[in-house]
Amino acid sequence: MIEPFGNQYIVARPVYSTNAFEENHKKRDRHHKTFLDHLRVCFSCSPQKAKRIVLSLFPIASWLPGYRLKEWLLSDIVSGISTGIVSVLQGLAFALLVTIPPGYGLYAAFFSTIIYLFFGTSKHISAGPFPILSMMVGAATVRLAQNFPGNTGSSNNSTSNSSSLDDYKVTVAASVTVLSGVIQLALGFLRIGFVVIYLSESLISGFTTAAAVHVLVSQLKFIFQLTVPSHEDPCSIFKVLYSVFSQIEKTNIADLVTALIVLLVVSIFKEINQRFKDKLPVPIPIEFIVTVIATGVSYGFDFQTRFNVSVVGKMNPGFEPPTAPNVMVFQETIGDCFAIAMVGFAVAFSVASVYSLKHDYPLDGNQELIALGLGNIVCGAFRGFAGSTALSRSAVQESTGGKTQIAGLISAIIVLIVILAIGFLLEPLQRSVLAALALGNLKGMLMQFAEIYRLWRKDKYDCLIWVTTCVFTIVLGLGLGLAASVAFQLLTIVFRTQFPKCSTLANIGRSNIYKNKKDYYDMYELKGVKIFRCPSPIYFANIGFFRQKLIDAVGFSPLRILRKRNKALRKIRKLQKQGLLQVTPKGFICTVDTIKDSDEELDNNQIQVLDKPIDTTDLPFQIDWNDQLPLNIEVPKISLHSLILDFSAVSFLDVSSMRGLKSILQEFIRIKVDVYIVGVDDDFIEKLNRYEFFDGEVKTSILFLTIHDAVLHISMKKDYSTSKFKPSQEKDGKIDFTINTNGGLRNREYQVPGETKF
Repeated sequence: MIEPFGNQYIVARPVYSTNAFEENHKKRDRHHKTFLDHLRVCFSCSPQKAKRIVLSLFPIASWLPGYRLKEWLLSDIVSGISTGIVSVLQGLAFALLVTIPPGYGLYAAFFSTIIYLFFGTSKHISAGPFPILSMMVGAATVRLAQNFPGNTGSSNNSTSNSSSLDDYKVTVAASVTVLSGVIQLALGFLRIGFVVIYLSESLISGFTTAAAVHVLVSQLKFIFQLTVPSHEDPCSIFKVLYSVFSQIEKTNIADLVTALIVLLVVSIFKEINQRFKDKLPVPIPIEFIVTVIATGVSYGFDFQTRFNVSVVGKMNPGFEPPTAPNVMVFQETIGDCFAIAMVGFAVAFSVASVYSLKHDYPLDGNQELIALGLGNIVCGAFRGFAGSTALSRSAVQESTGGKTQIAGLISAIIVLIVILAIGFLLEPLQRSVLAALALGNLKGMLMQFAEIYRLWRKDKYDCLIWVTTCVFTIVLGLGLGLAASVAFQLLTIVFRTQFPKCSTLANIGRSNIYKNKKDYYDMYELKGVKIFRCPSPIYFANIGFFRQKLIDAVGFSPLRILRKRNKALRKIRKLQKQGLLQVTPKGFICTVDTIKDSDEELDNNQIQVLDKPIDTTDLPFQIDWNDQLPLNIEVPKISLHSLILDFSAVSFLDVSSMRGLKSILQEFIRIKVDVYIVGVDDDFIEKLNRYEFFDGEVKTSILFLTIHDAVLHISMKKDYSTSKFKPSQEKDGKIDFTINTNGGLRNREYQVPGETKF
């Protein structure tokens, strides 16, 4: 029963330990599903389940029957045409990152989009080449191409050797793409798409920023038209920069000027599109415009002959026949393929999540893995390269009014027209223009350097992850950099749990609220009581840290106190047996001044005996360890009589930490400090019981529901000695407390057992 009193409330209920609560409130018998139960559900079959599986595997069957032809078709057509133009240009540009002829980028743009149309769950992302993935595929391609016969590591090879090398690179890129697709497909069918959670937002941001730096450096050779040897070992980015700047005098001025003009124009118009996106009906297709102009100028003035510029070259119309992947490439690139699969899925799922939240429709991560995996397998079979989604291309598809993946179908048709009919028109296009277009799409990624300041203000750990990921990826390369970054990120998680911010709590406002006593002024601590809070799991790596923080909080080591008391007890027992110690109402009387046993002898020879519980049953008197002892025996005095451990934020303990925790509790209990554990849930208690944590020394009675329950229990327990309560209350063991409207505490006689009164 709740009786509000203004903006305050009055609570009256029994003080609950866990045992008392379970006695008064019967728990339900719940059946927890076992692994076999989950398998039984997984392999069961019904018409409804079969239909659900088909619709989940083919999402197009869910939304296509409800397609609003009159309302959506025109928007999807406009969006598809705009996206298709961008897809063509990005496919050509990103093929340079893979170090293969530009024409193969069109295959990657086409097949990824078509497959995603049938299997993808996002209505707005544009599947296809992504610069970071292209760079990762290119890194694996360059590494394997170094062992190709006749490859000198530069572009000075003969025409036949160059053609063979290009074919080999295409095969390697296709094989890497197929294996990446197989990995994504397997992860999707196994329903373990959750692995992407290990790539945090900070890690992805730092990685894509560093990858953008790699893309920038890799395109310099096309902008300057220089012969740059391939490097794939760690620190290769610095070797590439050295190669570029050591032969900067050989720069092709025509390529450089063209690239700079294109980059400047594209950057300006992209900024205009961004600033006036609410006023423009569709973004200005600046990439398409500059490509048409650059192609026309290059063809009209014959740049290839007059200025010796590098152009796209021969583009064969139509598709090449599908080929089987090279299994030998699989063995060499399994690590690269796994990284490509994870990064591709992480980027695509992140972008898709943004649009799914914006437009309010569900997204299936496992189905996204299947869609991307199938797209990469088909794309690799037709000599394309791995894809995901480009942020700029997806933004075009969504901002131009795209409603469904019908826009993706239209964009694929645009790419198909270029492949089959008008691809030859792009043959005079300078490669430096494609490089400039690729760099124009990196602005958003390079601007992520501003994240450092934002993250530093919000979370130092996330900032450290961002900076470390960026540095690792730039220095070590994309594959090793990603692996090292994930390892470092997991290490920060371990570090945060290994060194938690433990605190000592106190009562605030004389209420039932307990906060860190360092944070507030109006704090109240019950004399002789310490409340210690641990805000993280306790496991083998931090149990030692937990122990030390607890010792710092209480101000003494319980094990040291226990050993000192046991040593003192041995001396007192020896004096008593020899008749040298007498007990009077006023205290001890000792007839000797010294005793021969040394502390060192006791410590070294009987250290295990000193750790056992203090047993005074054979003595005819009780020892007050905080009083004066005979022979001036020194034992540290402690004022603590109760210790409350707040485990409300402790999610689990492992076997090692349970053993260490029990040892800590035993040490406190043996020096007559009552220990209470509060805030644990039923699963936690069940695990303690399963481990046989409780025994005759550490009992289940130490468990309480809340900190306040434990504090009131301690107050009640200490008040017994002064006989403040009636005998019936002592026998019942249940005392009610009322929290007044002003927050103060008062005890009262027990009136309504088993319920809460206000």
